[in-house]
Amino acid sequence: MFSLKHKMLALAALLLPACGVAQPVARNAADSLEAVATADTARCDTLAAATEAAWPRNIEMRLERLLADDMFETSQVGLMVYDLTADSAIFCHNERQRLRPASTMKLVTAIAAIDRLGGSFRFTTSLCYTGTVADNTLVGDVYLVGGFDPRFNSDDMNAFVESVRSMGVDTIRGRIVSDKSMKDAELYGKGWCWDDDNPVLSPLLVSRKDAFAERFLHKLRGAGVVVEADTVAGRVPGGAFEICTRSHTIDQVLMPMMKESDNLCAEAMFYQLGAAMGARPATARHSRSVVRRLISKVGLDPAAYRIADGSGLSLYNYLTAELEVRLLRYAYANSNIYSHLLPSLPIAGEDGTLARRMRGSFAAGNVRAKTGTVAAISSLAGYCTAPNGHVLCFAVINQGLARNSEGRTFQDRLCSELCRP
Repeated sequence: MFSLKHKMLALAALLLPACGVAQPVARNAADSLEAVATADTARCDTLAAATEAAWPRNIEMRLERLLADDMFETSQVGLMVYDLTADSAIFCHNERQRLRPASTMKLVTAIAAIDRLGGSFRFTTSLCYTGTVADNTLVGDVYLVGGFDPRFNSDDMNAFVESVRSMGVDTIRGRIVSDKSMKDAELYGKGWCWDDDNPVLSPLLVSRKDAFAERFLHKLRGAGVVVEADTVAGRVPGGAFEICTRSHTIDQVLMPMMKESDNLCAEAMFYQLGAAMGARPATARHSRSVVRRLISKVGLDPAAYRIADGSGLSLYNYLTAELEVRLLRYAYANSNIYSHLLPSLPIAGEDGTLARRMRGSFAAGNVRAKTGTVAAISSLAGYCTAPNGHVLCFAVINQGLARNSEGRTFQDRLCSELCRP
């Protein structure tokens, strides 16, 4: 591509000789044209710089107008917007107020899990046995070893049964042992409301139900295997033979956890943090300690926050918009985290929990963010691209709402302003 300067010099070289102007005059004309081009370039650079400088101030004014809404006379909001490209905060409002994050807590869990476990981590469930196999009969114990895989389904169970059949076994004499020692016996999270539709936090699930041994026995007998065995709880011993292992990737769990705000997937991922420490059984306390380490790692004081669970169902979680933004910045700066996190986030107007929000606005197809909703609380945190090409991250937590729709409307308008030219 030729610059404006080069084009004007070339034009001078063509026109001046045709007019019969002497060479010295041509040089003077060319010099004059070059000076004009240089001045125009300088003016363009100045205008671009002025436009760039005005952009954050325009955003500030727009968001300040949104905060003038009457809803904030009776409710609270914590808000922070950060320009990742320029590496600077462009808007803050009550960003250090501790508020209940609702399901934006899943962002914290996801970032901590990818950071600690890695993108190649798998959620596994294993089938093992001890004893002997002779004359098509397994004399010994069969172990169902749970690894808290929330995606284990009927196809996986069929694979377990088929693996027994492939050994030539048509009779089992012994025990069917459910090994749930990966985590503690707590089936619900701290601070969960008793009347909510809460998931059961068992590390041995099939199709999200805590009925693994019963389903396994039913499938075995349906496949023609005679089972003369008691069902008990226990631990798989060292030296047991592995028959089959089924697993799902961290992305397969992350997608429904974030796109659809799946609470079971979030809690399964949360407890993997504790298990990764070597804790057996893993507890919520172990998992919290991993999250707190990450908070320290990003430069904040973990004592300033309350971490209760991994899904945001708990009434005891208290975070800030500043913390969520700091974690979003950390994820963006680490490609190993960002490459897994970004595809899992709902897209405004297109899919997940944002499928019906921001349609027809500047934010549609642009904003990728995690939603959060519990009684009187609405939250949103994620990423978008501004009209100047800068990548932004933001966090909004509305609390004390008379109607959650008020919070969603405010967040949608905010996102549209961030994306509006």
